[in-house]
Amino acid sequence: MVWNAYYRGDNEPGRKVELPAAPRWRTFPRPPEGEGEFFRPPDGLIEAVNAALVLRRPLLVTGPPGSGKSTLIESVARELGLGTVLRWHITSRSTLADAVYRYDVLGRIHAQQVAQAQGKTAADKITDFLQLGPLGAALASATPRALLIDEIDKSDLDLPGDLLNVLERGEYEIPELVREEDQDLQVRERDSKVTHRIREGRIQCAAFPVIVLTSNGERSFPPPFLRRCVRFQMPPLTTELLTEIVRAHLGPEVVARVETLIAAFEENLRAGRTVAVDQLLNAVFLRTGKAAPPAEDQDRLTKLLLQKLTDA
Repeated sequence: MVWNAYYRGDNEPGRKVELPAAPRWRTFPRPPEGEGEFFRPPDGLIEAVNAALVLRRPLLVTGPPGSGKSTLIESVARELGLGTVLRWHITSRSTLADAVYRYDVLGRIHAQQVAQAQGKTAADKITDFLQLGPLGAALASATPRALLIDEIDKSDLDLPGDLLNVLERGEYEIPELVREEDQDLQVRERDSKVTHRIREGRIQCAAFPVIVLTSNGERSFPPPFLRRCVRFQMPPLTTELLTEIVRAHLGPEVVARVETLIAAFEENLRAGRTVAVDQLLNAVFLRTGKAAPPAEDQDRLTKLLLQKLTDA
């Protein structure tokens, strides 16, 4: 039997269907940062967070995908009232400069050319074309901000060292602003209306941000980088912890219906299969929600959702 409650593949146009309510974690627009997050810190993580807070050090959290590394910063930011989390998602092309600021020089030149063509004098304010990135905003803020540096192990070899050098000094010079006549400027955060005061072209840290770096453990880091971080290794996910995660996200009434699925998922983890917790949550939601497919289709759909992350 094929589960075809919505899409049927019969090429009949214009069928009106009403989709069921989405999972809480796939509801849009997204709720305020941290709202509705159900994060259960494992043993030792609370102490690691507090050590990083007191020492003003980044917290490097290592663990497999879906183990809650990225969710941690939301929990900390919400409890401590740090506001919207600043996010820097690392790729092999990520650079320190891009995380500090972005200068749209081509946009500035274009604006000047348009103004000249119209016989106008361009206002030509550099702050209209320069924005602070997540790291720049975190350093420039007068109060501590929460910054997630996600998957630092995806970076090139030099980035961790460059990053820690800036964090040790707590400052960064923006060459484009150093050359400006006005040396006292308000610069906007990227994707925000929040502005920060930048003097003499230099970002100067006044309140060290709360920084969580995440790593999937795909590479090692040099000792100079590690000694400047508080480090925490996420423990293996047990059946008890997985059950608590499912209970927190989908309710206690669901747990009894998926005990076998949770146990099988934990066995896959122990066997070294690369699967993530959000895959388990998706499978549980699909099996137990109001739009659950017929019983004879559920095992096949569960297998579809729980494929190894290393599969093509």
